[in-house]
Amino acid sequence: MHKPLSGKTALVTGASRGIGRAVALRLGADGARVAVGYRSGEAEAQAVVAQIRDAGGQAFALAGDVGHLPAIEAMFTAFDAQTDGLDILINNAGIGTMAALADTDEACFDRQMDVNAKGPFFVTRAALSRLRDGGRIVNISSMVAQAAYPSCLAYAMSKAAINHFSVSLAQELGPRGITVNAVAPGATITDFAPDLFNDPATLDYLASMAALKRVGQPEDVARIIAMLCGPDGAWMTGQVIEASGGMHL
Repeated sequence: MHKPLSGKTALVTGASRGIGRAVALRLGADGARVAVGYRSGEAEAQAVVAQIRDAGGQAFALAGDVGHLPAIEAMFTAFDAQTDGLDILINNAGIGTMAALADTDEACFDRQMDVNAKGPFFVTRAALSRLRDGGRIVNISSMVAQAAYPSCLAYAMSKAAINHFSVSLAQELGPRGITVNAVAPGATITDFAPDLFNDPATLDYLASMAALKRVGQPEDVARIIAMLCGPDGAWMTGQVIEASGGMHL
């Protein structure tokens, strides 16, 4: 079977669960050697590694809290001990708090900005010396960055920063043949917001807002990311791609 990412090495941050896990599994199935990044879920990350290996792929776990620069440096030191370069970077790790302006204190705001905005910035900065020409960067944004969502204002701001980061970085790295895009999921069932997705009425409401009349699964988003990382994504860069099943049309 042809595997479009054979011979490629990918790093997926926040890959122990949710969308990151689905992306790591898909890239592994497509032939990439996958560094499965995690902060605290070591057992879950090792389970993803085992699943990729059991299917005949290559993977290893990689610890690192992207919200702290020393942890990013340590993560890449460990990465270098496992492989000699990078072809695909997926900046997926993120946190979010459902809180309006009046309910967001400084610590809550700072942590979301540290992980969601500063993290991808400095992970990418560290990755660039390792990223081969013709590589791929995909940053995980959110649909909430493209509409009014006052109930998660700090989170939306952090993801809006990712959108601009992606467009500007695409311009900078274009001469090296490196594409940079952001994927902005809509409502997607993960444990990111368990209270939201454990309520059947809420799920029905979210499904009714989508043109495709269902809520997304992590694999739906992973398929789009896999396309961007493969040969078919070579002519797409500097884009924010909404992966929502057509919400808010």
